[in-house]
Amino acid sequence: MLGFALAAVFALAAPLAQAAGSQPVERTIHVQASSFEFTPATIRVHRGDIITLEIESTDVVHGIAIDGYDLRIDADPGQTARLTFTADRSGVFRFRCPVTCGALHPFMIGKLYVGNNSLYWGAVLAAVLAAVVGLWSVRK
Repeated sequence: MLGFALAAVFALAAPLAQAAGSQPVERTIHVQASSFEFTPATIRVHRGDIITLEIESTDVVHGIAIDGYDLRIDADPGQTARLTFTADRSGVFRFRCPVTCGALHPFMIGKLYVGNNSLYWGAVLAAVLAAVVGLWSVRK
């Protein structure tokens, strides 16, 4: 049982150590803006990554303003605009269309998640380890 506890602690801590030493990555994310929605509406990046958002408007002028980052860019219909920034703050940030684009404009929002997935992967590893130990103990 002590071995299981030590293995679980290792499984939870290993992704944290790996994420702490990882280098920032340059990522380009294409976002399509049309008819009061963003596609994708959820963006996940790691802290420290250099992000280039490519915003493509398909119908009228749209844009993206990221709360907490004080960033804004607008895109004309049929055009792609680019915004590059460093994701240097962890958390969940709302992005929205800053251009009044129609009746449902206030609902044109999305979420930017900045952080790492170490807690999730640690939980997955712990669950797999628990299943293996459970099967092992049943076979005994």
